[in-house]
Amino acid sequence: LLTDDPVQRMTWHRGISHSLLVLPFVAWMIWEGCRRRGGRVAAAPRRWFWAIQLALCTHPLLDAFTVYGTQLLWPLPVRPAMWSSVFIIDPLYTVWLLLACAIAWFARERRLGGRALVLGLALSTSYLAASLGAKAMVEREAGRALADAGLAEAPRFSVPMPFNILLWRVVAITPDGFVEGERSLVADRGPMQFRRYRSDMRAWMQVADYPSVRRLDWFNRGFMKAEQRDGELVLSDLRMGAEPDYSFRFAVAERDGAQWREIPPRQLEWPWQASRRLAGLWQRIWHSPEPTAEPVAAGVTATATPGG
Repeated sequence: LLTDDPVQRMTWHRGISHSLLVLPFVAWMIWEGCRRRGGRVAAAPRRWFWAIQLALCTHPLLDAFTVYGTQLLWPLPVRPAMWSSVFIIDPLYTVWLLLACAIAWFARERRLGGRALVLGLALSTSYLAASLGAKAMVEREAGRALADAGLAEAPRFSVPMPFNILLWRVVAITPDGFVEGERSLVADRGPMQFRRYRSDMRAWMQVADYPSVRRLDWFNRGFMKAEQRDGELVLSDLRMGAEPDYSFRFAVAERDGAQWREIPPRQLEWPWQASRRLAGLWQRIWHSPEPTAEPVAAGVTATATPGG
């Protein structure tokens, strides 16, 4: 999208190019153009029609398994799909397809190539199915802990941590902010533990009618944190990253006395330190942390948000 507005760029990504109301027509035009040129498509038009359709239309469906947000029904005013059962980049899903394509390339016309493709697709699809099963287990444990904390009806989401489906992060919205916790399907056995963080809800409500804030709220379903930094109001998308490091943070207003004044949204630098965080995530998969002290309610501990 040719715009300097970072909110527009973020929320238009996976829009028209991922719409199941648009892609079938694009696939048909590609197929028709190739068929008229002759060659393989003209020799087997039906097979190529469905091959092109599936190649284009399964792409957005796969993207919908991530947490980012995929507008499958663009231009209808429907919130993006975010099934969030796999990380946005997951080598364990892709590797089987890459190996299958490599084998098929070298096998050429031999039967081995077709078998490799079928096996690769079966393994990658099985991984997606396993991710849904893992998500269901995490949701069950999170639901129990949040119910004990009086947050049974709180809006929440669960998402796998980078490059795996064994360690998950769960966030639930509270009246004054949000709670965040992790669940390892390998190491954790007891009730799920959550940490409580504050968000500047008063400031958020004061800027809620700004177009950029409305657009973000629509796109991420309100899973945001508001905080004041250097005289500006910053909104962080809670779905991607972890406290206090988030992939998408936008300054949307600046302080003007006791009020806020709208500014063109500006995306802030992502402070995530990959080497440090990934090492910690790997250890967290295999080791459960010590129970936290001073519970506010069952499964929830008090923590102040830096900069809040």
